[in-house]
Amino acid sequence: MTDDDFELDLSELISAEDFLEYFGIDYVPSVVQINRLHILQRFHDYLGQVDEMPDSIQARWALYADRLSTAYQDFVTSDAQTEKVFRVFRMHEPKQVAIPLNDLMESRPHAT
Repeated sequence: MTDDDFELDLSELISAEDFLEYFGIDYVPSVVQINRLHILQRFHDYLGQVDEMPDSIQARWALYADRLSTAYQDFVTSDAQTEKVFRVFRMHEPKQVAIPLNDLMESRPHAT
């Protein structure tokens, strides 16, 4: 397999199931159905933590398979709300903001 073959293969993968099957990772369909976007985002995040990608295709394939397996396992043992992959799960309660009335009045043009 060449770099181009690997990149082409990756570009043709559409779903979490496609990725898991391509990298030979056994999975439970119900886990993937509920968490597919979370698994793929976590996989992406794990790859982003890699300082330097291996030069050989075999080593890169093994690294991708390992990171995808780890991402999948995160959701086998936990859930999306606990893992907080997406920003919406990390948002805090709405914050109250106080603006003094004088500041509001200064921004309005004065009537003559």
